[in-house]
Amino acid sequence: MNKEGVKIVTIGGGSSYTPELMEGFIKRYDELPIREIWLCDIEEGKEKLEIVGKMAQRMWDASPYDVKVHLTLDRREALPGADFVTTQFRVGLLNARIKDERIPFSYGMLGQETNGAGGMFKALRTIPVILSIVEDMKELCPDAWLINFTNPSGMVTESVMKYGKWDKVIGLCNVPVGAMMDEPKTIGKTLDQLTYKFAGLNHFHWHKVFDEHGHEVTKDIINAMYEGKDMGIPANIHDIPFFKEQLLRMNMIPCGYHRYYYREEEMLAHGLKEYNDPNVGTRGQQVQQTEHELFELYKDPNLDHKPEQLAKRGGAHYSDAACETIASIYANKLSHIVVTTKNNGAVPDLPVDCAVEVSSYIGSTGARPIAFGPLEPAERGWVQCMKNMELCVEEAAVTGDYGTLLQAFIINPQIVAGTKAKRIMDELLIAHKKYLPQFADTIARLEEEGVTIKDDVARELTEKGL
Repeated sequence: MNKEGVKIVTIGGGSSYTPELMEGFIKRYDELPIREIWLCDIEEGKEKLEIVGKMAQRMWDASPYDVKVHLTLDRREALPGADFVTTQFRVGLLNARIKDERIPFSYGMLGQETNGAGGMFKALRTIPVILSIVEDMKELCPDAWLINFTNPSGMVTESVMKYGKWDKVIGLCNVPVGAMMDEPKTIGKTLDQLTYKFAGLNHFHWHKVFDEHGHEVTKDIINAMYEGKDMGIPANIHDIPFFKEQLLRMNMIPCGYHRYYYREEEMLAHGLKEYNDPNVGTRGQQVQQTEHELFELYKDPNLDHKPEQLAKRGGAHYSDAACETIASIYANKLSHIVVTTKNNGAVPDLPVDCAVEVSSYIGSTGARPIAFGPLEPAERGWVQCMKNMELCVEEAAVTGDYGTLLQAFIINPQIVAGTKAKRIMDELLIAHKKYLPQFADTIARLEEEGVTIKDDVARELTEKGL
């Protein structure tokens, strides 16, 4: 690693989150002296890359630091000599997310970005791309760290380790960051007075909390959740309360995404209500509007700081977590950060070589996971089911095997197994034909059989090649 200055490459650089990434790097410049930044995107993202790239440069120009932001549509131009590569891309852009949501909803099942059928298909599109990025990194920047916050972050990061054979990778999520920012104030504490211990999987973890005297305060925070205290759940998750008795029994705080499992009935009803309202639409359709508003702001030649509107996106604080992780590796800070990394016994209920999301110390050798210990029966059952579902999805993404994907669908808790589930899967395969070359033979067979897309919006997007 070049101690005279760090080279950062961001793949998916045209993302609306990039200004937050720049803000995080500027804030940490004294401990992470950046030499150059490359923002890389694809042809379809060229306009957004140019808009956000100019804004990123304005942010640096408004700072005391002389850093040049380079823009490119060719990642092989960007990668040589990189110290850190961050990934924040969305294969198929937001239209793919909208299809992931609307097709399952059209059959009365959950359509969501990282959960259920939609989450699995996001992984199918993303894993082959991240593996191709790793192959370029092996050739062009073999000493670089890959910092991934492309969703579904857990499956994408695990695939890099398992199929890409690349160990210098860390997966990130904003959800633990949000918990640690919001919870301390509910019990009259600050974060530096508390010790957090997280364990589980990406978007499926739990945590415990201890005060500065070593006393556990998990239940104090749980009680505060039911006293009207603002817990700040991510903007993309409908706020339905957990059952208090369940949380007190488990003596752990579940992440916001557990609502899709612990309150599945209500979350599905809310999602279907939005889906059926043409004036609201699915979350992906709502995000399209937010994105449009953000990029209109980013065009302002006088804007040289992250706008407040970015907090409307569900991934707020992702980028700050990435900056802190990079700074911790560079300076061997051993900061406590919740990351996706190799288990190595931290969660003994899961295989040692699988990916888990756990509290870790981050230093020059990467993540050192902190042992959490065995889970109680209910949580053990959940996490083992979810992990094995993930492993099936990852295998299907690499092999293009239809039966393996069907296995994943059948064991996914968000899917009612049966004829409708198989139909959802078949429609999603056709809808994402452009981005699923590994399933080309299967998709050709489905088309010959006359499978068509039921949802009008998803069908129209597909017919337009979007």
